[in-house]
Amino acid sequence: MAAESAVLTMDSSRPEPRRRPQIVASSVLGMIMFTFTEAMLFAGMISAHAIVRARSAGQMWPPFGQPRLPIEQTAFNTTALLVSGIALVFAHFAYRKRPRQALGPLAIAALLGLFFVVFQGVEWVALLEQGLTLQSSAYGGFFYLIVGAHALHAVAAILCLTWAWFRLRRGALTPAQLGTVEVFWYFVVLVWPLIYLKVYLS
Repeated sequence: MAAESAVLTMDSSRPEPRRRPQIVASSVLGMIMFTFTEAMLFAGMISAHAIVRARSAGQMWPPFGQPRLPIEQTAFNTTALLVSGIALVFAHFAYRKRPRQALGPLAIAALLGLFFVVFQGVEWVALLEQGLTLQSSAYGGFFYLIVGAHALHAVAAILCLTWAWFRLRRGALTPAQLGTVEVFWYFVVLVWPLIYLKVYLS
C-alpha cells in the first residue's frame, strides 16, 4: 500500500503538459489544403489546354469560324478582380485594429467580385451568340471548362465574403473565420491572371 501511495504521489506531482499555441487555425489550414488541391486541378486543365494548343501548331488558333476572345474587355475585368483582392487586404488590417472598420473594404471586395462574375457572364453570352460553344471546337471546350470552373469558385467565394460581412456586422466574425474566407478569395484572385495569360493571350 505504501508503494502504491508513493507512486500516486509522484504521478500527481507531475506538471500538466503545456499546450502549444496554435499557429494556424484549423479552418484556415483546411482551406489552404483545399485551395492547394484546387490549384492542382486548374494546373491540370491549363496543361491540357497547352498540349492541345501545341499540337495545333501550324494550324489556325482559334480554329476557322471561331471568334477570338475579348482580350481588352477581360483585361479590365481582371483589374477589377485584382483590386478586390487589394480591398480584402485592407479589410484584414482594418479588422486587426478595429473589426467594424473592415465592413467597407470587405463590401468592396465582394462587390468587385460580383462585378467580375457578372461581366464574365456577359462575355459568355456574346461568345455563344458568335458560335463559340462547348461542342464547337476544342478551343471552345477548354475555354468554357477552365473559365467556367473558375466562375464556380468565384461565386462560392463571393457567397463566403457576403457571409463574412453579415457576421462582421453582427459582431460575430472571428479572426479564424475571416482568415478562412481570405484564403479562398485570394486563391480565386491569384489563379485568374494565370488563366488569362494561358487561355486568352496564348
